[in-house]
Amino acid sequence: MASVTFRDVRKAFGTVEVLHGVSVDIDEGQFVVLVGPSGCGKSTLLRMLAGLEHISAGEILIGDRVVNDLPPKDRDIAMVFQNYALYPHITVAQNMAFSLMLKRASKEEIEARVKPAAEILGLTQLLDRYPRQLSGGQRQRVAMGRAIVRDPQVFLFDEPLSNLDAKLRVSMRTEIKNLHQRLKTTTVYVTHDQIEAMTMADKIVVMHDGRVAQVGTPLELYDRPDNLFVAGFIGSPAMNMLTGAADPDDRTSFVTGDGFRLPIARPGQAAPGRETIYGVRPESFRIGGDVPLRIEVVEPTGSETHVVARLGATEVICVFRERLTEGPGDELMVSIDADAVHLFDAKTGARVSD
Repeated sequence: MASVTFRDVRKAFGTVEVLHGVSVDIDEGQFVVLVGPSGCGKSTLLRMLAGLEHISAGEILIGDRVVNDLPPKDRDIAMVFQNYALYPHITVAQNMAFSLMLKRASKEEIEARVKPAAEILGLTQLLDRYPRQLSGGQRQRVAMGRAIVRDPQVFLFDEPLSNLDAKLRVSMRTEIKNLHQRLKTTTVYVTHDQIEAMTMADKIVVMHDGRVAQVGTPLELYDRPDNLFVAGFIGSPAMNMLTGAADPDDRTSFVTGDGFRLPIARPGQAAPGRETIYGVRPESFRIGGDVPLRIEVVEPTGSETHVVARLGATEVICVFRERLTEGPGDELMVSIDADAVHLFDAKTGARVSD
């Protein structure tokens, strides 16, 4: 395994720059997820690391070696694609061994590498089948097995679960994470699904419009987002955002807005009178208190109850562990944990709370 380093990496297609100086350090053995909405540049960055896209400026290092001009075959990486990229006319075993066959490895070496990889992924009974005879999850495991057999320094995953149904995505997330914990190979994983990012990553790189919005562990990003974009992107349901301003009197600890007056942790946390975005996660509401909500929709999920409600003029989503007797049109009195509130400057989007 090896570290991976992006140093002020840029990418332009003609006159249009799509990556604007990305710098990220990935340690040996880390599982790092590049996450962001479609078009943010995450897949382009991964393809540049793989050698499938030209680097317009900056440097990419695998270990201590700059790989900007190296062809993909010389980078010692293995990539798992969204569409599996299996050869339909050869068996599972032959697909897994394909890179070794190209190197004219001996039959003994091929068997010595394919057999343990198949055991790790539960493919031993499927080695003689063809891809058309497999389910989507089995095909993805074959693609992963082909990467394992190569024994690379770095694994690259490009949205590998997006073609699977919801239940299978959950189980495959666990399989990929378990695989990383066993092999300890440096892994760079691209997804637009922030739940995948939160559950799988050691470190997350959130990308937005070709730039790095924030880098941190899953809980660092969740508990302390640096800006409005990260705050709204990380977390499901998303953080509620209310536009208001800190009361002019520094001795008060409230933000007021259109039909609401909500607590903050301490006086002076936000500049008095300046327009502020008040961020509160759905689970930070508590039943009982002095903040009135007008219920619009109640969605029981079994373990939780999701409530869509009106707080002043703003629609909010709340998540409660309790089961409610109230329904649409009813008033529900709640409180908000002031220590869990996030404040952002309305003009810059930057975090202003400690």
